[in-house]
Amino acid sequence: MKTYVEGDYPKKEITEKIIRAAFAVHSKLGSGFVEKVYENAMVKELRSMGLAVDQQKPLKVLFGGDPVGEFSVDLLVEKSVVVELKAVRVMERSYEEKLLHYLKASNLPVGLLLNFGNASVQIKRKVNSNK
Repeated sequence: MKTYVEGDYPKKEITEKIIRAAFAVHSKLGSGFVEKVYENAMVKELRSMGLAVDQQKPLKVLFGGDPVGEFSVDLLVEKSVVVELKAVRVMERSYEEKLLHYLKASNLPVGLLLNFGNASVQIKRKVNSNK
């Protein structure tokens, strides 16, 4: 992955709004709910901010230019930012790896991994180095 200077990320304005929305959702709901509750709340919060959000958006996996499969992302914001949500006590490295695979397969520029399972929201930002 390419190293970015803080504040120099692709889709910075959108990702900052998503992060603000995540903190607003966590502030209102706290931790302890299943992932789907946070997903639905995030959709509502992001749309109230004027952002376009697709929930459980299917994306194609291309191999040599041909579709070879499909996967769904929790949220696709403004058709450019993948958001994967978790509600777990411990974040596993595999969640970050999954997000990176989603970015590479979809050729989208940036993704956020948001975990609502603790006292505060945990955030991991990943950038597609193929872009």
